[in-house]
Amino acid sequence: MSFRNLVMLAAALSAGSALAGNGEELVKKANCMTCHVAEQKSLGPPFREIAARYKNDKSAQAALERKIRNGGAGAWGKMPMPATPKSISDDDIKSIVQWVLSLK
Repeated sequence: MSFRNLVMLAAALSAGSALAGNGEELVKKANCMTCHVAEQKSLGPPFREIAARYKNDKSAQAALERKIRNGGAGAWGKMPMPATPKSISDDDIKSIVQWVLSLK
């Protein structure tokens, strides 16, 4: 099984269909921290670096919601970001992005 499939499977199994709470709690429950941390580069960019990059971008909320839902590659290097399982609601993704963008 590929690393991407493992991450997606782990997220699907542990996220549940009704994640509740604030963005930071959702990030933990959705297994985002498998690849991201707040301060330093891991497999993916640190949350604070994402917030800094999109600080003045008015379209950042919608763009990051799409990126989390659909996955993608190339914005932060060669490591692709897998699509988020449907078990994580669009509202939860919205809360996650709001939390990430609030970091300074």
